[in-house]
Amino acid sequence: MLAKSVSLLLLGVAAGLAGCSTPCDAPGRLCAPITSITSPASPPAAPVAAPRPAPAPPPARVETFAIAMPGAAGQSETAGTAMPSLSNGQATAPAADMDAIPSNTPLRVALLLPLRSDTLGQAAAAVKAGFLAAWERDRDGVTVTVADTGDATSDVLATYASAQEQADLIVGPLGRSAVGALAASPLLRKPTIALNTPEGYGNPGQSPLPPRMLAMGLSIEEEARQAANWAASEHPGASALVLATSTPWQRRIATAFASQWQRQGLAVRTVELGAANGYLNDPELVQLRARLQTDAPGLLFAALDAAQTRQLRGALEGALPEQPPIYGTSSLNPGNGSNFPTQELDGVRLLDLPWQLQADHPAVMVYPHPPQSEERKPGAADLERLYALGIDAYRVAREIGHHAGVRFQLDGVTGRLTVSFGLGPASFERIEQAAVYKNGVPQPVAP
Repeated sequence: MLAKSVSLLLLGVAAGLAGCSTPCDAPGRLCAPITSITSPASPPAAPVAAPRPAPAPPPARVETFAIAMPGAAGQSETAGTAMPSLSNGQATAPAADMDAIPSNTPLRVALLLPLRSDTLGQAAAAVKAGFLAAWERDRDGVTVTVADTGDATSDVLATYASAQEQADLIVGPLGRSAVGALAASPLLRKPTIALNTPEGYGNPGQSPLPPRMLAMGLSIEEEARQAANWAASEHPGASALVLATSTPWQRRIATAFASQWQRQGLAVRTVELGAANGYLNDPELVQLRARLQTDAPGLLFAALDAAQTRQLRGALEGALPEQPPIYGTSSLNPGNGSNFPTQELDGVRLLDLPWQLQADHPAVMVYPHPPQSEERKPGAADLERLYALGIDAYRVAREIGHHAGVRFQLDGVTGRLTVSFGLGPASFERIEQAAVYKNGVPQPVAP
């Protein structure tokens, strides 16, 4: 657009986000309470000296947001007030482990984002805006500290180490390489909700994440795997033809779909098409048309963007008595910022977030959207998805923070979420919403 993200803004910063996309599935049940479940705060414990963290980069800008707890002496509501830098190396009172936090103590959350990054700064700002929008709606008993970093791994790790000394739970980092560096480090002591999945962790056949880390980033590869399951359920035994270009994110989702298709014992072929300036190569489309006339697959998976898929459909028009169904990911939904007629995509199936597909979704309805003017800018759909990620990240953090050892479902704005934390290895699953283009607009359907 997840990791496209544009081509897709997230794809524009794919090196950091590594395939940020979006999707969602059939609605689930909201299990995480959204009303206050805390009581008045107790007096803080006496400070205990903590080890000085390793080499600190230039001090991070830190913003603290808090809400006064009923009956808590000396507390007042603040927003954007200054506090000592989280990376100043001074000894502070280490927070207790999650399972030892008294129920009447405010939950301290640190939001660690690369707001000073040239490549990920805009994406980080979108996540921050969504996170704080969710906090504004349901902030009783929670304080939020926003600590910004740059791109350097040393910066991220040093700021994370200091944040642990003043927070009960950390949300972040956002960049894939930063999450990977943290997962491989010995720093993790507090519950941490990473906003991406690091390379080599968490996916089928890979190493598990550290026990105190939950990864809930938007993954376009996971979208592709879900699309494969959906297509296989609608077309049992069918063969699939996967179409992509040499663009890295397209190769990734093409591989993810093909691998998932093969796991189900089904036949799949992949064709890589040439492209220049975002347009597919016309002579190759002519060759593809002739090929399908003699060897038609049961369905197509378009590991492409919306404009390329529109071009593909036009080239295949009339090649067969009936065009094979086309499946894809959220990359096929350019949102309100598109500048071409999407009616030509009618019938195309895709996955995306409820935030992008279901304006009447119970959770989507209660949170403010970014200004309308922003939605019309290139790449705005990807920023919307990251904004939605920020909302769900807060909701998941709040639930984990107030309950030690939980497994719950959340009907989130990024999908139906299933979370397990504190009961052995942490696990996270997001089921995205299925949709079919009708009259130029993706319409939600039940797969």
